[in-house]
Amino acid sequence: MPPLTFPQSHHMKTPAEFERCYARKRSASDPLLVVYACENDRPHPRLGCSVSRKVGNAVVRNRYKRLFREAFRLTQHELPPGVDLILIPRPGPYPVLGELCASLVKLAEQAARKLGAPKAGPRP
Repeated sequence: MPPLTFPQSHHMKTPAEFERCYARKRSASDPLLVVYACENDRPHPRLGCSVSRKVGNAVVRNRYKRLFREAFRLTQHELPPGVDLILIPRPGPYPVLGELCASLVKLAEQAARKLGAPKAGPRP
């Protein structure tokens, strides 16, 4: 199994990258999460987190971001390759990590299908 790390190359960083993803207008959602997706030129998925002030104070927002990063780290090899993903939390209590991981994989595949991206599979 490949290592479960989260290097800087797997982060979306610039506002332009986020804008490009929002402008593509491909998303999927469930009661926990909204996922926006767009293509990238890399062999791996990348993560961007967007947690607004409506969700709560800085402590709450940072907890959501930590949960999102951990869910991405654990499921990155099940996600579609070559896709940028922006995660936005839905209102409600903190999600459990297991539920968040399952939701992330399902929604990422739905959003990638709308892009026409290849399905995720085991990679060497």
